[in-house]
Amino acid sequence: MIVTGVALTRAVITDCVRSATMAPSLHNSQPWLFRIHGSEVDVHADPDRRLQVLDPDGREQLISVGAAVFTLRLALRQAGYASDVQLFPVPSDADLVARVRVTHAAAVTPTVAALAAAIPLRHTNRWPFAGTLVPADVLYELRDAARWESALLAEAGPDARDAILAMARAADRQLHARPGYRAELARWAGGGIRHDGVPNWAVGPWDALETLPVRDFAELAAVPRPSRKFEPYPEIFVLATVGDRRSDWVRAGQALQRVLLTATVKGLATTPISQPVEVPAVRRLLIDARSGLTVQMVLRVGYGRKLGRTPRRPLTDVLLPQRSEHRAGAGRPGRD
Repeated sequence: MIVTGVALTRAVITDCVRSATMAPSLHNSQPWLFRIHGSEVDVHADPDRRLQVLDPDGREQLISVGAAVFTLRLALRQAGYASDVQLFPVPSDADLVARVRVTHAAAVTPTVAALAAAIPLRHTNRWPFAGTLVPADVLYELRDAARWESALLAEAGPDARDAILAMARAADRQLHARPGYRAELARWAGGGIRHDGVPNWAVGPWDALETLPVRDFAELAAVPRPSRKFEPYPEIFVLATVGDRRSDWVRAGQALQRVLLTATVKGLATTPISQPVEVPAVRRLLIDARSGLTVQMVLRVGYGRKLGRTPRRPLTDVLLPQRSEHRAGAGRPGRD
């Protein structure tokens, strides 16, 4: 183990916030805001970046913010500091999701160092994966990563996999029928110089076998989308929590990011398959109700080509200024 000895300055915490902005989010919407106050960081959900058509309840936004909270915790740990997290610390401020407080200096373990090194390397891969099976010991590490964050990651067997993929395709058709879906998709897709959304190079091809419902961010573009044969038997996982409250959604996001970073460390590619959890009637069918669990995300995992990281908003867009009254929790975080 290594003790960094780095002094806890505002610059160090700011660098940790910068790492937190590399977390995954629905359509790369990056729906978070941060405020540094001494040795604490408040993490807010940005209501202007919630996807109203796909995510009217804000569930996926809170999963995204949870992923950013875990990344912030990990970055602080890599800097040599442990922290604790209080979820929804001000009941009157629904957008204040978490308060991350540095508690004490802590040694940097090899696991922490490896996960932290994976933060800038993690990305969504929408291309075909190799047919190589993921070894059992690696699958155990992925499941263990979810357990560390009070969630469950389960691999779908052949029958369950086929059923989940069929539900995902059905959900994708239902989503396309929602009013405003295409317009919302267009807002977060395309080329040009921007710091969010899904650029054309990250969209990926159609599945020629029509097995995987890869989100078609290119459907409104003038350039035709290529077609490729994806793996016929993808390895599919479901991430589930015991509860389905707002706090469970945030915990699911922390678990998701720990799983994704662990996969990155192991050389794996990952693709969230969001469609079946975006349609409530389909989401309820993803797991036996008698289990007492609720599915929060479906993941495809395997070995694939390395791609670039999608763009990120600058810190000036997401870092809120200090203000002495922020603890009162009155209203939405301002940009004064």
